[in-house]
Amino acid sequence: MGAKCIFLDRDGVINVDKVDYTYTLEDFKIIPGVIEALEAFKKAGYLLVVITNQSGIAKGIYGHEDVKICHDFFQEKCGCLIDRYYYSPYHQTISESISRKPDSLMFEKAIAKFDIDIESSWMIGDKNRDLVPAKKLGIKTVLVGHEEPYPVEVDIKADDLKKASELILQA
Repeated sequence: MGAKCIFLDRDGVINVDKVDYTYTLEDFKIIPGVIEALEAFKKAGYLLVVITNQSGIAKGIYGHEDVKICHDFFQEKCGCLIDRYYYSPYHQTISESISRKPDSLMFEKAIAKFDIDIESSWMIGDKNRDLVPAKKLGIKTVLVGHEEPYPVEVDIKADDLKKASELILQA
């Protein structure tokens, strides 16, 4: 039996989603309750893997180093709770890639690397495209925030990651 995992989208789940990209520490605002939720997942034995599209790289707005700086900052703030970050630097208008959500390559890489048991794992996202690859792979899903889950049917809806963690850990 493999490891159980919480897959997390980044922008809109961990940090406030800024309309024109979050790539500076000044704009990287951690959503209240996120660190407590991650600590609860870790205590319950989950791996924590961030799966995020970072299309601003393909568009030339920011670079890989900017993403690394944000991820290093978050690791410092949360006590290195994230086991792995996967991000796709592509955008369909510039460079098509199956690593970009709603495709599933980033998930598949994590599943292979960590021997993840998909039946005991969850994906938490704030947009339908975050949840499409999880559904395709048989991973349970949580939609946080207020986007309507059409056309993706979700397992749980929650206001934020803190509430999602409470619901998952009660299940």
